[in-house]
Amino acid sequence: MATNGVNGHQQAPAKKHACGSRNPNLGLHSAGIVPDGGALTNGHGHLSSSSGESSQSSWASNCRGNDEHLYGPRQDSWWSGVKPAAGVPGVRSDGTIFSLPQVNTVTSTRQEILEYFQNTWMLTEVLFASLQGEEAFYRPPYHNLRHPMVFYYAHPASLYVNKFRVAGLLTEAVNPQYEIIFETGVDEMSWDDMDKNDMKWPSLEDTMNYRKTVYDLVVNLIKTHPSLDDSQRPFTQDKQAWAIFMGFAHERIHLETSSVLIRELPVNLVQRPAQWPKYHASATQSNPDAPTSGKDYSAAELVEVAACRVALHKPDGFPSFGWDNEYGRRDFDILPFKGSATLCTNGEFWEFVRGGGYNDQSVWTEDGWAWRTFRNAKWPTFWVPHGPQGLHHYRLRLIFDIIAMPWDWPVSVNYFEAKAYANWLCKQRGLPAGTIRLPAEQEMHAMRHLPDGTDSDHAQLAGGDTMPEKFGFNGQMAYGSETPVKAMKPNAKGFHDTFGNVWEWGEGYFCALPGFKIHPYYDDFSTPCFDGHHSVFQKGSFISTGNLISQFARYHFRSHFFQHSGFRIVQASHLETSDMDAPPPYVGGKPWATKRRNEGHALYETASYIDEYLSLHFADEADLMPHAGIVSEAACQSWPKRCAELCFKHCEKGRALDLGCAVGRCSFELARKFEDVLGIDFSSGFVDTCKQLKDLGKLPYTQKIEGNIRSHHEAVVDPSIDRARCTFETGDACALRDDIGEFDAVLMLNLLCRLPCPQSLLDRLSKLIKPGGIALFTSPCSWLDEFTPATNWLGGYKDASTKSDVRAADTLKVALQADFELVYEASLPLMIREHYRKYQLIMPHVAVFRRK
Repeated sequence: MATNGVNGHQQAPAKKHACGSRNPNLGLHSAGIVPDGGALTNGHGHLSSSSGESSQSSWASNCRGNDEHLYGPRQDSWWSGVKPAAGVPGVRSDGTIFSLPQVNTVTSTRQEILEYFQNTWMLTEVLFASLQGEEAFYRPPYHNLRHPMVFYYAHPASLYVNKFRVAGLLTEAVNPQYEIIFETGVDEMSWDDMDKNDMKWPSLEDTMNYRKTVYDLVVNLIKTHPSLDDSQRPFTQDKQAWAIFMGFAHERIHLETSSVLIRELPVNLVQRPAQWPKYHASATQSNPDAPTSGKDYSAAELVEVAACRVALHKPDGFPSFGWDNEYGRRDFDILPFKGSATLCTNGEFWEFVRGGGYNDQSVWTEDGWAWRTFRNAKWPTFWVPHGPQGLHHYRLRLIFDIIAMPWDWPVSVNYFEAKAYANWLCKQRGLPAGTIRLPAEQEMHAMRHLPDGTDSDHAQLAGGDTMPEKFGFNGQMAYGSETPVKAMKPNAKGFHDTFGNVWEWGEGYFCALPGFKIHPYYDDFSTPCFDGHHSVFQKGSFISTGNLISQFARYHFRSHFFQHSGFRIVQASHLETSDMDAPPPYVGGKPWATKRRNEGHALYETASYIDEYLSLHFADEADLMPHAGIVSEAACQSWPKRCAELCFKHCEKGRALDLGCAVGRCSFELARKFEDVLGIDFSSGFVDTCKQLKDLGKLPYTQKIEGNIRSHHEAVVDPSIDRARCTFETGDACALRDDIGEFDAVLMLNLLCRLPCPQSLLDRLSKLIKPGGIALFTSPCSWLDEFTPATNWLGGYKDASTKSDVRAADTLKVALQADFELVYEASLPLMIREHYRKYQLIMPHVAVFRRK
């Protein structure tokens, strides 16, 4: 049993230590400041002596040694803006801070806009006042996937300057160097993208002076600039003043993301500021190490949601700032489903941890399992174990403190963990796979029970001082922590925490709405994330303020990303995500998910289709074509084998990629000469077949003779082939993983006319193929809308201006001519057997290009 006393008293100053010394972190092993002697380690601990400290000599060199003023409560010199004190807007009578309601872009006076900016700036300064000593500012996070805190301390200030210049509010830079190095944050591409922090940062003294200069500049601009004159109202998206509100919203995003990075720092490098909102009262309770369901936490109850219609839509004239992805409109007809009334608690997730969920590969997605094994994750990242691992005794790391585990608080996990839990729960209850899942974006809206119309928003109607009472939401910094999942009143539909407390992961990828327009002041806020890698992420957390907790907000994060984020489950026999049939713009192929494409690709998952492809790949000539003399002998030979042999004429060593590998014959043949072969296919059924062939060397299959009559055969990989050279994975050729590397040969057999956007693959080839390497294409040029929208066809249409025929073979040559030269072109006959008396004879175009 552990107790906590974390509200109502000021903590003692953190002990001073030498900058650069090893300190405890989530994943950094060493003696730490842990209440009641608990050990500060976690299931991500393999980073303790490698990436977490690999660049110590580099980052530690930023520590200048003059940091006495950075320990304990901050001196007056710390506050570049308004110092928090009772009576200041956004400060309670006890001196703790909260967020003001989101500013109104139609009615707010200059004074109200100024107070909102000062509140925004003050929230940031209070948060960063928690950092103790220079090391807290310069030490990279343990995962090394983001910048050190000094970057996020200065980044919002630099963005005000840069966006004000873009909008024409400023004509000159404040500090050109700072406005470059502090301009761009990090959106790590994968969980092992770890090369970010070897640089010399400005001193804290210089950085504080820069912030003070920018603060004074923004205050003066709000007070005097004509863009805020009454004649300019309303302050809509096309006005200069929009950049001012954009700056507020951007800083509040980084208030939240910075709080997560602080939560990841060693606990002895932080101290909860006296001005920070109090934790919920339950943070001080005594809690058992081994909880009991129904006593220490409640099992989620499922609530019926009737069929309804919802819209993802923010009206253009709504009087608050919004990011470009919120505008436009899309309506969804929601089928009935059941949703959990409450967020998944630490107690419920503890059952998953104790039940071996982190070791059960069957409940994890392929990417999720890769992340779990890479990180050696064994429990949620903010859980702090104490005692032997097998006891499953944990405490909880808050932003600044470690407390006894509040089992009825929502668990904070990433998407991979949330998805694994849903799959595990489905398995535990004996339900069909996928029946229990995360909600789609539109289903989250269906659970919210928002009032009819869009003439008001709780983000503008309540600040942190009144939001829990008015709306039942833990947001706008009403509290400095999460709250129990039933602490807030439910909405009219019976759901708790439909906004705030923790973010909720959802199914589907971030996408544009019909009518989406890029805003010129921040042209890359949304569009780089329409890439099929950013999962839906909704409704805000306890520290979300302003736009972040608005009913219109649409956010997204990578699936391995940690935030104050949890989830709730839904139960349904159907799933339609908001990225299904989404409009452009797109990055890669994932957001082009369409119902027709999904239905078309579902064909490749059937047993009969897999048998047909096993026959195409592995049948001998007599089985493939038992009618002698009908077609050429070449057409009856294994077509994938012939393609591999063609490859060998141009390249026969190194690393090969077989894109659209189907059931793998070509990949195995390539392994005769290539040391490393990667086969990728969109069909999980095909990839599973490849993996079985790799493990067993052979598989049974059938050929259709007539009706239900079938003959039995066996696909056999030549025993002389080293199957260990082959690796297979599911993937989208239009959105390949970023760490896939380079290849000496890339084969794309009959692939292009089955992609939603073949051009996106062609655009990436120069980065996939080493100089001197080859790209081998075959294609029957069978362009179909069900796979490729007609606007993306490479051929098979007339040019709108010249009226001439456009052929894919010609388009291919033009598309690749800058980086490749054509070295071979022909047709290669292919025959597919459907049954004993029906065959397809195809003459694919073949082209081999060599990388210059």
